[in-house]
Amino acid sequence: MLIRAFVPAHITAFFVPVFNENPLLAGSIGAGVNLEKGTNIFVTTENGSERHIHIAFNGEPVGRNNAIISYSVAEKMVPKDFSGEIKVWQYFDFPNGYGFGNSAAGALGTALALAFNFKEKTFLQASQVAHKYEVLYKGGLGDVIAQFYGGIELRIKPGAPGIGVVDNIFFEGYKVLALPLGRLSTKEVLDSDVIKLIEEEGKRSLEEVLKRPRVEVLMKAARTFSERTGLLTGELLEIALELDKDLRLPSSMVMFGKSLFALLREDEIEKIKATLADLTIEKYHICDVYTQRPSVERWMGGSL
Repeated sequence: MLIRAFVPAHITAFFVPVFNENPLLAGSIGAGVNLEKGTNIFVTTENGSERHIHIAFNGEPVGRNNAIISYSVAEKMVPKDFSGEIKVWQYFDFPNGYGFGNSAAGALGTALALAFNFKEKTFLQASQVAHKYEVLYKGGLGDVIAQFYGGIELRIKPGAPGIGVVDNIFFEGYKVLALPLGRLSTKEVLDSDVIKLIEEEGKRSLEEVLKRPRVEVLMKAARTFSERTGLLTGELLEIALELDKDLRLPSSMVMFGKSLFALLREDEIEKIKATLADLTIEKYHICDVYTQRPSVERWMGGSL
């Protein structure tokens, strides 16, 4: 049986890390956007005499050291009495390490697909497994719960799905421009001295948006956060300033990646495309906000 799960890509606009010895209580508060594009995960199981788990990224097999989070999730989700082959294929619309929540999406999609296959954990229980290993191995702090709820989200209490609290901002008529421009390690930033400044500015940003929960306030707060923390600088800032000339709302940095995003109206799309062409930026995405929870189902679309 072939199972397919889809988990949206997630952009963190600003955040405050919240650490806890219990990974289910750890996480982040802040805000972000879920995208219609993301990660498709396919899982097959086959009974056999020995237990083996195989994971592939975009069709290429990856070892445990390069996919420790997804392997840990799979090992936890497969029943202890199962013997046989487990194969997990993860296909990403965005490159890994660029700040679009691929690690969390792979973990969450793997957990949900295996939960669907074995019918031994609920949707929520599987999601908590994904959050646990995402936090333990510092893949991220708030992506799983954000992807669990979808939409333009406000994370107002940290923790795994079922423990943390997420609210959503109402919006109409906006699409998301996403520019994946380079890699930035979440772990390196979380371990750096900039954390104290992130905590101060992240709390300030969330308070502003909670007072006036509008996308206009969110994007201004995101841009202020990215500049005051010193994360948005150099060439990335120069590109953001060029984008701003065509937009009603300011663009901002994706946390964490050397990437940018913006919310734009239909009548701004052609102007932005022209500006990106002038900047010789060819790889970008313009897509809708994903407002549902992740999907999981028996896949009837044929072989991979």
